[in-house]
Amino acid sequence: MTYSPVSLRQAYHWHRPLMFVAATMVALGLVSLVGLVVDDRMLVGAPIWLKPFKFALSFLFYLVTLSWLISLMRRGRRIGWWAGTIVAVTGFVEVGLIAVQAGRGQQSHFNVATPLDTAVFGLMAVLIAVLYSASLVLAVLLMVQRMPDRAIAWALRLGLLIALVGMGLGYLMVMPTPGQEAAEPVTLVGAHSVGVPDGGPGMPITGWSTTGGDLRIPHFVGMHALQALPLLAIGIGLLAGRLPRLRDGGVRLRLMLVAAGAYAGLVALVTWQALRGQPLIHPDGVTLVAAGALAAVTAVGVLLALRRPAPQPSTKNERPEVYA
Repeated sequence: MTYSPVSLRQAYHWHRPLMFVAATMVALGLVSLVGLVVDDRMLVGAPIWLKPFKFALSFLFYLVTLSWLISLMRRGRRIGWWAGTIVAVTGFVEVGLIAVQAGRGQQSHFNVATPLDTAVFGLMAVLIAVLYSASLVLAVLLMVQRMPDRAIAWALRLGLLIALVGMGLGYLMVMPTPGQEAAEPVTLVGAHSVGVPDGGPGMPITGWSTTGGDLRIPHFVGMHALQALPLLAIGIGLLAGRLPRLRDGGVRLRLMLVAAGAYAGLVALVTWQALRGQPLIHPDGVTLVAAGALAAVTAVGVLLALRRPAPQPSTKNERPEVYA
């Protein structure tokens, strides 16, 4: 399979609603960067415009990737177009609400302090459920598509499935903590961190907790399987020009299946670590052993994927084939 550069004009025609909303995410990202410079307000221990910036960037990648996937569909393309349009509309409103709440100096997630904040949070929950359902429709459609490169096909399919799992893990954050259940009045329902309050010491840029577990980590890692696995498949395809072993489509497919299994294992590992209240950068011995086992299994899988097929036994009376 060959890969050629795509112009912005060509990319825009993959799926116009998705690409239009992707362009608005670029604009919001730029506005948020300006806000980070000129607005010194802080919210839950982070600059108030950091969250809109991160969501704009994340949705930008997600929307562009979905747009590309829909352009590859031949079966159920009309259904795929409408599902993509639903994702575009719900994503636009969802991130827009995050930006509006940031401008108001209020939390967008978990905030039930006032009727307005409760309504915003409730609407966001409905929107993300609709977005998830539309993405699930696209995943089903992707499963029935025929593509010339099986490695790319399965990278896209499994990448979207793992992304849906990662998206679903976000619902772990909306469960009230023991402290919130005991609070009166209730102003927050749910949290990013496990074992420590939100807003404590965090990693640069991401803000992921360095003192407790953080459910944003598996949510982020899972969602971006949709970019990571297809990019890996494309990279392997490009390397095939230099490494003859990778020219075998079966080898590339096996490598992608191993990569998808390893990625799913990584999502499970960081989810387990977060739920145990453990910071990503401070793993304990049990986590390190689990990570080492995952790495070892992945290495064995790669070696098996690269193996050469056993030569077929020849028959004495076998006649050579003649190609006209």
